[in-house]
Parts: sequence; C-alpha cells; structure tokens
Amino acid sequence: MTTTELSQTEGPASGVKRKSRRATLLIDGDVHPSYNVQQMAPWLEPDVLARVREFGLHAHGVPYPRVRNGAMRLDSRPEEGHELEMVQRQLLNEYEENIGILIPMAGHHWGAERADVAIPLCHAINEFICKEWLDPEPRFFSTLNVPMEHPEAAVQEIERYKNDKRFVQILMSGTAESEIGDKKYWPIYEAAEDAGLALGVHEGANSRQRMGVGYPSYYLDEHVGMHYTLSSLALSMICEGVFEAFPKLQVVSIEASISWAASLQWEMDSAFEMLGRELPHLHAKPSEYFREHFWFTTQPIEEPDDPNDLVVAYELTGMLDRIMFSSDYPHWDFDSPSRALPATLPTDVRDAILGGNACRLYGLDPVTAKRR
Repeated sequence: MTTTELSQTEGPASGVKRKSRRATLLIDGDVHPSYNVQQMAPWLEPDVLARVREFGLHAHGVPYPRVRNGAMRLDSRPEEGHELEMVQRQLLNEYEENIGILIPMAGHHWGAERADVAIPLCHAINEFICKEWLDPEPRFFSTLNVPMEHPEAAVQEIERYKNDKRFVQILMSGTAESEIGDKKYWPIYEAAEDAGLALGVHEGANSRQRMGVGYPSYYLDEHVGMHYTLSSLALSMICEGVFEAFPKLQVVSIEASISWAASLQWEMDSAFEMLGRELPHLHAKPSEYFREHFWFTTQPIEEPDDPNDLVVAYELTGMLDRIMFSSDYPHWDFDSPSRALPATLPTDVRDAILGGNACRLYGLDPVTAKRR
C-alpha cells in the first residue's frame, strides 16, 4: 500500500478505532503547523504588517508547480481558530504520540526577505508558536525559526530562546543563498552549538535554488528533486570544515529520504583518498564526519517493492541509530506511525527509530517525555 493510500485510509475520517498498540515511546519528528502573516499581528509593529499587506513578500514558500490545498491532506482544513484541536485529534491522540516536533517553515521564506522584514517576521512566528501551540499543548516541542540570511540577527534570536527547553533545534533551509558551508553561516552554527541545539535542515522549499538543474516543469520533478539538496548540503558542510570548527554540532536531515546516505559516504571517502591533500583542515574521513554529525527523519520513507531491500539499504548507511520517525503531518504523503516502518526491522531498532533516537539527540527523558 502506498503512502497516499495510507493517508486516505488511516486518518480519523475513516472511523477506525484502535486499541493501544505499544508501550514504547513515540516521537514524531516532523509536524507542520499552518500560519499566515495576519496571525503574526500581535507580535509585529504595525508599520511592518502594513508594508507586508501592501507590497507582499518576495520569497514564497510554495513555488509553482504545486498540488492543490497547499500540499496538505484534504481533511486538514480546520474551522477558524481550531487548528490545534484538529492536530491533537488527528495526530497526537489518533496515534498516541507522546511528543510531536513542530516545524513551522517561516524561516525558509520569511527568513530570506530583506532584514527589516525577515527579522521581525521570524521573531513573530516564534512567539506565535509559543502562545498558540506550546503553551496549551505540552506534548509539542518546536523548531526555532531564524532569519538565516541575516546571521547576526539569527544569533540574537537563538540567544533569546536558548533557555526555553521547548525549542529543540534551529531551522535551516536546504536551499540557501550561499553554499551552506560558507562562513557566512558559521555564526549561526557557533550559536547553535553553544545553545546545545541541533540544526534542523528541512529540504529546500525554493526549487529555483537547486544548484545547476534549473526550475522544474513538473510536480514529480520538484517533489522528488528537493530531497537531494541535502546530499549537497552535507558535502558542503564537511568539505568546508564546519565540524572541525564546531565538533558538537548536530544536523538533522528532514524530509529528504535516507538511503542516499550510503552511496554519498562511499563516494566521499573514495574521492578523499585521491584528493584529500586539498583539504588539510579535515582530520578524518568524510564518512566519519557524516556518521558523527548527521541524523535523519523517515518521511518520505523509500518504498521498494520488497521491504527487506529498505532494511538492507538503511543498514548500509551505518546509521540506524540516527534515524527518527516522522509523519510529515499534514502533507498528502503523511506516513502513519503504525505502518511506516518495515515489519522486518528488529524490535530494538524499531523502538529506537520510533522514539529512542530522538531522545538521545534532543536530550528528552524517555520516562517523562521532557527535555533534560
């Protein structure tokens, strides 16, 4: 059964009721809340909101082409003011999730605006998430949105929230104005390491910034192609020496598949044997940096005809202990936690992917489901 079929049959609209299936912790690493600029009004200066209303925004988060309903499930249309209740019902309660990691995507597009717009908008979305999502629902943690193309301001936003344990990572886009390993972004990495926060790098939302391949004509091209920006991102960070400079920094590859991680490591190490003298600042094989600093979320999980092939592919990455379940709610290709993982996975590996690995990365207590 495909993920599309699952999203249509497993949702609450099906009327299916289940008994509790498990005793293991379930952490969902990719939950997208919806929002709009108007909802940011309580945290924006009136002149900023007025300018956005009059002139709009330059960087758009949903490029053409795109599927209907903003790529969301058709049943994820809440009544006005009732989105949290809908998400609690459709996700947290329906699947008995202990924790959901919110990933508002404002930093991808609002954070790329000019400074006088990007900075207040990114701060506003963080305040909005605190008040409307984190305060009323303790099962949610969140990703901090920062104006990544304005690193000094991004650092200030990290400093503002670094002691709020409800934020577990900092959002970075998989497609940026510069190579992600560029020293332009290093102040953000330094601040993240100092705050003990991971970088949550979500696959890029701007297809025009996919290096060297141009703008896609078809949604299939856009949808699949965005996943592979993360391999270029990892290569950039490793070659530029980001992890030599920031040895405690951890990076989560979000919504970008996983099996490519094996071939990337093989190719990096093979090339490093011949060309490594060009990189005297690296003191280990590229694959070692990759395995020590990168994590993955499962959705969109690859779906080979034989599920055993996926298990083998994941084993070849050498990183089963760094894979974390995600549903990607409320997108149309949402993955149900009860069916997303191959049944042939060993129980201990399954439990680690469903919750244990996320506990290690984010410093969550598996008993209390709170951040230490």
